[in-house]
Amino acid sequence: MSISVTSLTKIYGTQKAVDAISFKAEPGVLGFLGPNGAGKSTTMKMLTGFLPQTSGSASVAGFDITTQSLEVRSRIGYLPENNPLYLDMYVKESLAFIAGVHGIKNADERIAQVIEQTGLTPEQHKKIGQLSRGYRQRVGLAQAILHDPEVLILDEPTSGLDPNQLIGIRQLIRDLGKTKTIVLSTHIMQEVEAVCNQVIIINKGKIVADDTLEGLRNKHAKKTLEEIFIQLTNHN
Repeated sequence: MSISVTSLTKIYGTQKAVDAISFKAEPGVLGFLGPNGAGKSTTMKMLTGFLPQTSGSASVAGFDITTQSLEVRSRIGYLPENNPLYLDMYVKESLAFIAGVHGIKNADERIAQVIEQTGLTPEQHKKIGQLSRGYRQRVGLAQAILHDPEVLILDEPTSGLDPNQLIGIRQLIRDLGKTKTIVLSTHIMQEVEAVCNQVIIINKGKIVADDTLEGLRNKHAKKTLEEIFIQLTNHN
C-alpha cells in the first residue's frame, strides 16, 4: 500500500482542521476534494512531513511519516498550493539545483527528460520570474517529479494553465499514475473525471466519501460529480 492513513488528526488551538481521517491509496490517481478550509492542504502537509500530526499515524511507501520522515521525503514529490520557486533562477538552473539536492545521477539527462515531459522546452532558458503563471506551475511539477518518486502529492497542479496546456499536463498525470501513487487536490471536477481512479471528499476535517468515480455515481443515483460534491459538502 503506497499510502496508509489511520485516524490522522491535526488540531490548531480549539479547531480540528483534520479529524481522525483514515484512507488508503495504491498506484493510480486519487482525487482529494473538498471546499476551501476542509483540511485538504493540511492533510497533504502532514503526509509530506511539512506539518506534524496531533495524533494518528500514516505511512508512505511503507515508511512512517513520524519516525522515518527522511525516508518518506525521499520517496515523495510534492507540489504545494503556493508553488514556491526561486524566481531569479533560470529554469534549467533551478532543476539542476533540485537534482543536486536529491543526488540524482546523470542529472543533465534526467533534467532534459523532465523538461520535455512538462512542456517546458520553449521556456527552459528563461528566468522563472519571466514565466507566466502556467509555466511556473510546470516548473513546480518538473521539480516534483525530477527524482522519480514513488508517490506524488499535487495541490492544485493545473492552477493557471490555459485549456490547451491542461490537456498535456492531465495526460502527464494519467501516465505517471500508471506506475506511481498520486494524490491530486483540485476544485476542477472535470479534471477529476478525466484523470482519477479514486475519489475522496473531505468536509470540515472529516471524510464524507471514499470510492471510485463509478462507485460514487452509483451510490448517488448517477448524479454528476459536481452534484455529489455539493450534496455532501454544502451544509450550513
